[in-house]
Amino acid sequence: MRIFIIGSGGREHALAWKINQRADKPEIFIAPGNGGTALEGENIPIADGDIPMLMQFIKEKNIDFVIPGPELPLIKGIVDACREAGVPCFGPQAAAAALEGSKAFAKEVMREAGVPTADFAVFTDHKEAVDYVRARNCPLVVKADGLAAGKGVVVAKTAEEA
Repeated sequence: MRIFIIGSGGREHALAWKINQRADKPEIFIAPGNGGTALEGENIPIADGDIPMLMQFIKEKNIDFVIPGPELPLIKGIVDACREAGVPCFGPQAAAAALEGSKAFAKEVMREAGVPTADFAVFTDHKEAVDYVRARNCPLVVKADGLAAGKGVVVAKTAEEA
């Protein structure tokens, strides 16, 4: 069995380590991988967001199962591409992964579905955002839309900080 893990973080290393404990000893490839994952399988120098190159590798190596670790390949459609190629892949399709990829989209979906969530507003205009902040009481939570690796949130105690 050939397993392809996409990502380079600690969770990808842990996945490769655990899979290596299987009795059948599958062949493990990790893209792009890191020093730790190199101990568990073969690192492949392909960026985790490069879906065409990932799919080319999957097809060339006859990969049996794909495990995307980070959000980027999920949002870019690795599950959809694998499904189209007939390769099992663990994760949500791009349409569902969009909930993770865009905080604004996720909040809109929650609002429309009646899921309890904090009030929010979305801005692309700086002046409108500043006016909104100045009209509110602090603290305020400000979130960047898109992928931010867990670092796109500020709990602002003052309007100036927001």
